[in-house]
Amino acid sequence: MLHYFKMILPIVGYGSPVLKQKAGDIDASYPGLTELIDNMWETMYNAAGVGLAAPQIGKPIRLFVIDASPFEEEQKDLKDFKKVFINAQIIEEKGEEWFFNEGCLSFPDLREDVARKPIIRIRYEDENFQTHETVFGGLAARIIQHEYDHIEGIVFVDRISPLKRRLIKSKLNNIVKGAVNPTYKMKFAQRK
Repeated sequence: MLHYFKMILPIVGYGSPVLKQKAGDIDASYPGLTELIDNMWETMYNAAGVGLAAPQIGKPIRLFVIDASPFEEEQKDLKDFKKVFINAQIIEEKGEEWFFNEGCLSFPDLREDVARKPIIRIRYEDENFQTHETVFGGLAARIIQHEYDHIEGIVFVDRISPLKRRLIKSKLNNIVKGAVNPTYKMKFAQRK
């Protein structure tokens, strides 16, 4: 039996090219996948996040993890909502867009209101490569859409207006340079 230690991985900050890259599919032969998923959980919990996508730890693969249970107060069905999504494809988004204040571990100290559709249908594989096609709504759908964007090379500030983006330009530049003080381990585009 091979034992390994769970690791907290550095989260890649805004400005790193991997965050703008469309991620590739993987299969069960992906090296060290179980350890990678365990390390992603460890990293996400250490940073007090509810989701983490592989590009956020520098890996351009279609993998993200979500634990939405911190939102259980707002939405009862999120009590034990903990899932791994591999090779996900959103098939449909529907309903009237609604705004919600989102943050992202790759953007420390930055939150913005983002509009998203409330209902999604998504096809994905779990950690055992079983295929699922499921409909999610509300906050679960939103968290999935946010992480899904990461594997599509989209970051949440891409979803705000150009005016809002101009207003936060100096904050974005500070993240690129690493001139922020996150409470978790990070790797920045311009800071070695």
